[in-house]
Amino acid sequence: MAATFLRVKVKPSARTSSLSQEPDGSWVARLKSPPVDGRANEELLALVAGHFRCRKSAVAIKSGASGRKKLLKIE
Repeated sequence: MAATFLRVKVKPSARTSSLSQEPDGSWVARLKSPPVDGRANEELLALVAGHFRCRKSAVAIKSGASGRKKLLKIE
């Protein structure tokens, strides 16, 4: 199976966690976790894995680990 790449804009410290696709094709992730000690990144990986029904280990951050705009790779 080929890898899929997603561009995601992350909004940490939201009221609820959600992953949604915008009309222009980009993705927005709202995360409850604050961007401290990698907690928001861990929540993002779990959220994407749950949405696409794959293992958490199949999702990786390829770029933007410390920024709000991230490139994710899904195996």
